Amino acid sequence: MRTIGLIGGLSWESSTEYYRILNLEVQRRLGGLHSADCILRSVDFQQIADLQDAGDWAGIGAVLARRAQDLQAAGADLIVLCTNTMHKVSDDIEAAVTIPLLHIGDATARAVHHASLKTVGLLGTAFTMEEDFLTTRLARHGLTVLTPGSAEDRQEIHRIIYEELCLGTVRQESRDFYRRTIDKLVNDGAEGIVLGCTEIEHLVGPQDSPVPVFPTARIHALAAVETAFAAP
Repeated sequence: MRTIGLIGGLSWESSTEYYRILNLEVQRRLGGLHSADCILRSVDFQQIADLQDAGDWAGIGAVLARRAQDLQAAGADLIVLCTNTMHKVSDDIEAAVTIPLLHIGDATARAVHHASLKTVGLLGTAFTMEEDFLTTRLARHGLTVLTPGSAEDRQEIHRIIYEELCLGTVRQESRDFYRRTIDKLVNDGAEGIVLGCTEIEHLVGPQDSPVPVFPTARIHALAAVETAFAAP
């Protein structure tokens, strides 16, 4: 098994999910007391959030590129960025290292294709829903991506992520809001729902949607294990 390098802390709530899923999958495959060969390089998310608020994505790219270099120097064979939104700067990370970055959009698109679906609704931060770095990546795989049509709905989805889920807070009223938003996307033609923010998986799941959901943290982590076990 090759060594998986994780860039975490974006937020640490999602990083814990990645770590849990990686180790459960390795144990499932190998049995006994086996666990994942991985290295975690975590950041202070407040620093990243401040740079987001300032619109300084170049600064974010520089921070995460250095973390990727740390992982490569520590012996990682591949990099997993434990977040959707920060894939906006994935090119900066890839340019800083010689080991591969496993892109969350590619892993998610493969899962959607495996389910024989073509049109998905996307929930995530406002950055993820309103900018094209993830929707374009999914579209490269032939997918049609729908996002909530109301700016107010997108802002509330974003607020719940940053003010609740990133702090470990799960509220029923927020779950109900996400359920209503999912229903709107399904009415607009979504055949599946991409949970395009890793923290969202703490709030909603398959039981909250009339169509299949695609939890990107889980999909990404499982793809990392598959890649780590594959021949280089």
